[in-house]
Amino acid sequence: MQVLSGKEVSSFVKDRVKGQVLKLKEQGLQPGLAVVIIGDDPASHVYVNSKVKTCEELGIYSIKEQLPSETSQEEVLKVVRELNNNPKIHGILVQSPPPKHIDERTIIETISPEKDVDCFHPQNVGNMLIGDEDGFVPCTPAGVIEILKYYQLKTAGKHAVVLGRSNIVGKPMVALLARRGDYADCTVTICHSRTQNLEEITKQADVLIAAIGKPEFVTADMVKDGAVVVDVGINRIDAPEKKRGFRLVGDVAYEEVASKASAITPVPGGVGPMTIAMLMQNTITACCQQNNTEIPEG
Repeated sequence: MQVLSGKEVSSFVKDRVKGQVLKLKEQGLQPGLAVVIIGDDPASHVYVNSKVKTCEELGIYSIKEQLPSETSQEEVLKVVRELNNNPKIHGILVQSPPPKHIDERTIIETISPEKDVDCFHPQNVGNMLIGDEDGFVPCTPAGVIEILKYYQLKTAGKHAVVLGRSNIVGKPMVALLARRGDYADCTVTICHSRTQNLEEITKQADVLIAAIGKPEFVTADMVKDGAVVVDVGINRIDAPEKKRGFRLVGDVAYEEVASKASAITPVPGGVGPMTIAMLMQNTITACCQQNNTEIPEG
């Protein structure tokens, strides 16, 4: 059984990005990313600070727009429009979820599609669905594909089963796996809370991707011998013996499933680190596209 380390793959991607940044600077270009956060949700601030720190490490120019929780919808839209018009900024993301009085869909649709490095704008989602390989790809699904490539786990002709139908992971994951290529070209089944005979379907999977947000939901009896298992979930469960009082687990019961799988991602340290790494890669893509230049080798 092979452990698929997202930490290792994310380091590889970030090293590549760092090299690309240096080569772009030789051309007089510096990729720029702006992160907008509204309110004081502690988890959101951890994510945002991690993104800003990674930008600094890789040489990417970054702006953090921190807005109080009472900020109005129009004030947020004004900030986004200003960033759309800022030539130093090539990528924009608004940390999710915003406060309840903010319409997230309107915010996403206001971000310029060419700066939508999260790939949430309907135009970019549509481009992904029709197979536009020059456009952006949502960061977490892109990270899953990057892990498969790094470990040379070719999927062409395989049956992939995706557990979860979210717009952030499940649906785009299906689209990417159905594309043409060595690390795509799958027959894809998507399962969700209304799927009947779920175990029968998951046991057919050569590649099983769990993204449903239910701790340790996938057990050994749901997995085919020799399957590649990718666990996108990250959940807190009570652990009184731990200093923090909790521990992190995925959507897969790791220990028992690992005994049947040929390869599996751990939690933590699997898909999680890939999301920020692929955000940085999307920022490079955005910078190059907006400046009509080729993406350099890393």
